[in-house]
Amino acid sequence: GVGAARAGNLTFMVGGVEQEFNAAKELLTCMGSNVIYCGEVGTGQAAKICNNMLLAIGMIGTAEAMNLGIR
Repeated sequence: GVGAARAGNLTFMVGGVEQEFNAAKELLTCMGSNVIYCGEVGTGQAAKICNNMLLAIGMIGTAEAMNLGIR
């Protein structure tokens, strides 16, 4: 969130015209240490959705393991 942006620790997955990405990259690196060009418009959002799904699957597994351990 805001704290990570201030610290410059965000990751940006960007889709769009590569020339526009290159023009915006310097600004994005002020807020994030990882700025990744993913391809055409929409591919950055697709990459973020896949990343969030993978994180959710890991969290579900952790929660199930904790629940099993408690029982």
